[in-house]
Amino acid sequence: MIALSGPIGAGKTTLTELLTKHWDSQAYYESVDDNKILPLFYKDPKRYAFLLQIYFLNKRMDSIKAASGLSRSVMDRSIYEDSLLFHLNADMGRATDTEVSIYDSLLSNMMEELPRLSYQKNPDLLIHIDISFDTMLKRIKKRGRSYEQIDADPELYDYYKTLNQRYVKWFDKYDQSPKIKINGDQLDFVESVDARAKVLDLIDAKVAEM
Repeated sequence: MIALSGPIGAGKTTLTELLTKHWDSQAYYESVDDNKILPLFYKDPKRYAFLLQIYFLNKRMDSIKAASGLSRSVMDRSIYEDSLLFHLNADMGRATDTEVSIYDSLLSNMMEELPRLSYQKNPDLLIHIDISFDTMLKRIKKRGRSYEQIDADPELYDYYKTLNQRYVKWFDKYDQSPKIKINGDQLDFVESVDARAKVLDLIDAKVAEM
């Protein structure tokens, strides 16, 4: 069970597609385009931040359950990233201390491995895509989701910048599984065919090592 991580615009969906084709495996994608809460969150973050994170937590647990029965699967976002995102929202005044405490407790309880459980919760490998802030902004603009655009909401600039910085510390502290980091600027697999081949080789080597 492989999980991807990385900031907005890192290329998680693209790499998920590449890996599932490469391995002939099953993909599990984050609920974005069909997510009715996400646009509401961008319009009113303080009201919908907690609800959005509970929604994502529930959806990701469904994916983990489904993926656990397969020989190999790829999820385009790690469940542990939600905590990073929610704590950032709390620091920006978009969630209360009580909501953060409830969320952290719920995540911990949901991810606890139980001896008699019929499925594994933690991934076997985390693949983190690291990109610069400039690359992040370019890709957000290119994919064109209206509610993500800085032109429509200038406050998103600081949000994105802080988020990108926090991902560095988050990956360094992550210890729930083996992990590998891909430099998405040096190996731009989103645009370069050669970079895609190199990234797949790096990941295959890590899996073989495991």
